[in-house]
Amino acid sequence: MFEKLKLIVVLARSDFQKRFIGSFLGIFWMFVQPVVSVVIYYCVFQLGFRNNPVDGIPYVVWLLPGIIPWFFFNDAVANGVSSVEAYKNWIKKLSFDVRIVPMVRVTASFFLHLLFMVVMIVVLLLYRCTPTVWWLQCLYYEVANLVLIIALSYLTSSINVFVKDMGQFVNVLLQFGFWVAPIMYNPEIMPDWIQAILKWNPFTYIVVGYRDSFLFETGFWTKPGDLLQFWIITLVLLVVGHVVYRRLQPHFADVL
Repeated sequence: MFEKLKLIVVLARSDFQKRFIGSFLGIFWMFVQPVVSVVIYYCVFQLGFRNNPVDGIPYVVWLLPGIIPWFFFNDAVANGVSSVEAYKNWIKKLSFDVRIVPMVRVTASFFLHLLFMVVMIVVLLLYRCTPTVWWLQCLYYEVANLVLIIALSYLTSSINVFVKDMGQFVNVLLQFGFWVAPIMYNPEIMPDWIQAILKWNPFTYIVVGYRDSFLFETGFWTKPGDLLQFWIITLVLLVVGHVVYRRLQPHFADVL
């Protein structure tokens, strides 16, 4: 097990570095798109539409705990789709454990996510948000986000080997999912029936959970219904993803 974890980290670090090979500004470009997105959302919703503070919290402070985990989710799932194809040379080696391939891309995205988490905490401190023990609760939601990402990565990466349109399909779903999750808006402004629909998007649980941890000091155990719904959906996806990947795995080398 330790050897597999070590190999995942080594390959993930290499994958992370490859993104910046040949780029003069290197990792700077990895920050540009998310940072520009946050600035645009801030200008449009805070300065343009003059959004009021949410529960007394400045909009940009309220936005960050929702959009930072989304950047990780979006990057990891989008890159996870092509993970099997990206490591086809490794897959053809008989001694290589194909099951770790989706984990490599997820881990590479997690490295960048940690940097953004630091940036978010710095911004919260600049806005004079006092760190509390509740901030540690984000570790639970990190795990929840990781499990959801891994489940989707195993499912989509295995199908993508045989159905090349899977990558485009996932990109469309990610764009749709961004607005279905309450990242930019407070779900409490919606009617109850719409809030119930939004909860079927498992990422809604992650967004609300991050805000509960950093802003509202609310424990995840206080919402047992949402907890149960999220883990049922996520674990079903994980089992399905694992079964599909295992069934298709023997044919990867032939197709690739």
